[in-house]
Amino acid sequence: MAGRGQPRNATRRASSSSSAPPPRKFQSNSHRNVKPSTSDVPIQETPHNFRNNNPNSGNRRRGYKGPDIDEDDVRNLPSLVGTCPFMCPVEERETRERLRDLAVFERLNGDPSKSSPSLAVKKFCRTISIKNVQTSDLRPLPVLEQTLDYLFNLLHSTKRPFEVVHDFLFDRTRSIRQDLSMQNCSGDRVISMYERMVKFHIMSHHELRRCSDPNISSMLHLNMEQLKKALTTLFDLYEANRTSKFIHKNETEFHACYVLLHLRSECQGDSLCLWFRQVPLKIMKSKEMCFARRMLRYFRLGNYKRFIHTAESDASYLQYCIIEPYISEVRELAISSLNHGGYKLQPFPLADLSKLLMMKEWDMESFFRDYGLQILTDEEGNRCLFSKQTLRVSPKDTLQKCYPLDSERFERAIVEL
Repeated sequence: MAGRGQPRNATRRASSSSSAPPPRKFQSNSHRNVKPSTSDVPIQETPHNFRNNNPNSGNRRRGYKGPDIDEDDVRNLPSLVGTCPFMCPVEERETRERLRDLAVFERLNGDPSKSSPSLAVKKFCRTISIKNVQTSDLRPLPVLEQTLDYLFNLLHSTKRPFEVVHDFLFDRTRSIRQDLSMQNCSGDRVISMYERMVKFHIMSHHELRRCSDPNISSMLHLNMEQLKKALTTLFDLYEANRTSKFIHKNETEFHACYVLLHLRSECQGDSLCLWFRQVPLKIMKSKEMCFARRMLRYFRLGNYKRFIHTAESDASYLQYCIIEPYISEVRELAISSLNHGGYKLQPFPLADLSKLLMMKEWDMESFFRDYGLQILTDEEGNRCLFSKQTLRVSPKDTLQKCYPLDSERFERAIVEL
């Protein structure tokens, strides 16, 4: 019975709360056991809402048991080594042929009920029991490497729209991560595979924004969710395979990517500071991390000129793929500042704004129209932006139109997977 000063439903609340991304380059090398990252083996998966993004949870680094797997199940997991020699288990392929559940890339001569071992790729399974899984359903590490090579070759060997290719690779790479986790795979070869998959998601984050599919917002959200999960597992693998003060070849690059992915994270400044404390000193002093921290500082301070120009001069193409959406936000801040702080009788020439915002002039006119700003011609015939106009600002959740940086460095750049 609740006390006199206690609300009636306090006991009920207490009890309920207590129960609770061209040619691809790749090389690889060793294989040993560590505990699986459960973000890749969801038993009954539910939306995570980016809950893995909080770097304040130090248990993400070593021996973390995710919310989808019971701790006793992880402790009692048998040591599994897959025996399936194909990209897709025979039984699954035959079942999907019978159900006509074949992606366009898996159909033999376009037949939706016919496939082959060289085309079918194992699908991601949302509900799976690790205790009952058969080794014949799991692909060993060499087969998983070959499968990943095959999938990434599709990126530049097909003429289908990118969103169609992405949708197929999104599911099949997730299945690869699931098989790796079930077999407790680790080592340099697995790290290389995860690095390639993280790059794929970063490249997709960049390319999807240029697609016209009506479901792009949803695809971007899901891609970002899997990007952060794969990156978390990659960090776990770095730690599990670390010897003394050894830093893996690409480790600094992916730690910098983590920072760039969290430029906008509201109410996570303290968490990011705590995450920095866990990063080895060698990584913190690296060129990549120094760049990421500069970009973080410029973005948080609203220094739009330095943010844009540092991105153009110092960012790798992989980093630019992450930064590009933030550049749109920074440009919005720039035109808002110029529009409200400028003198009405002294308009801004488009040629000067083009250099400041690093945009082609024809992109700038479209960009200003998106915000309801008019471009007028002055007495000398120059196209100018007059200040003190009414600025139409789109909601933060709205997917903004993408205007690339006017940079020769990025025009022909590619992400090598």
